[in-house]
Amino acid sequence: MSGATGPVRVAMVGLGWWGRKMVAVLQAARADLDVVVAVEPNPAAKEFCEEHKLALTTSYEEALARADVEAVILATPHSLHEEQIEKAVAAGKHVFCEKPLAMTRTGAVKAVELCRKAGLQLGMGHERRFEPPVAEMLEAAANGKLGRILQVEANFSHDKFLSLDKSNWRLNAAQAPAGGMTATGIHLTDLAIKLLGPARDVRVVCENLASEIPQGDTMSAHVRFHGGGSAYVSATLATPFISRFAVFGTKGWIEVRDKAHVEAPDGWVVTSASTGTPISVREVGPAEPVRDNLVAFAHAVRGTAPYAISGDDMINNIALLEAIVKSAASGQVVAVG
Repeated sequence: MSGATGPVRVAMVGLGWWGRKMVAVLQAARADLDVVVAVEPNPAAKEFCEEHKLALTTSYEEALARADVEAVILATPHSLHEEQIEKAVAAGKHVFCEKPLAMTRTGAVKAVELCRKAGLQLGMGHERRFEPPVAEMLEAAANGKLGRILQVEANFSHDKFLSLDKSNWRLNAAQAPAGGMTATGIHLTDLAIKLLGPARDVRVVCENLASEIPQGDTMSAHVRFHGGGSAYVSATLATPFISRFAVFGTKGWIEVRDKAHVEAPDGWVVTSASTGTPISVREVGPAEPVRDNLVAFAHAVRGTAPYAISGDDMINNIALLEAIVKSAASGQVVAVG
């Protein structure tokens, strides 16, 4: 975008569980992104930064003021994203934001428009789109191979949060409402929106059946879309890991199952069928979609390739998230947007 070349120089903002994962994958992507400074107020980050030879500051503003920082990667609590994006844009920095972009449609529109008007790239931490079999599934849907898309069934659940300290922001119902929605479910709604377009309404069941997690540990949502079709999405926080995404069309269907959490990917099992053909099952080897998403963001910053996730998709997904949170509280059907 700016005519610059070489790796995009970034500030890694937040060195919690996921921020450290992102630093690790970027070690193998230095030709595309170079982490020049990390921002983390927790003193425990000092040892990690020394190990990875990273400059460290506790001040986000200090990182934004650096001339060698072109972009920020935000791996911070959800409630901070809107303000941090606004400050980054004011400083002329591109933004890669972990999900969710915002907690309301209004906040998402503001973030997308700020970046667009400033000519800055906005990237999103929806690495599911960059998993090879998911990318193939989206392409099959886009080129008509699956026919008219009718329905999505998806589940992305784990029990990783059961061992967290109760003070962790991920266990704050105001920060991360509606069960596992902001942790995992939002990836599934992103894919559903890519396949079926903007959502029309949603009804959610959110319960606490097996833990003391404040936002609930068992969540399912039934979504209807303006263009027709529906999606069932489940995001549970009290069951062993499962990640399954299935799309059904008039000419065929595809189901993608992860063998392991994206934190340490181990490949996928893909089951599919087309009209007049038997069901097939194949395995896809490991890949690193977290890295590939960040690299795609870097390419978009440099202007060598468009970014796969549009601003409209980002806004539509947060509009659905906002409705899901409302429906989780009421148990009623809630219109989206």
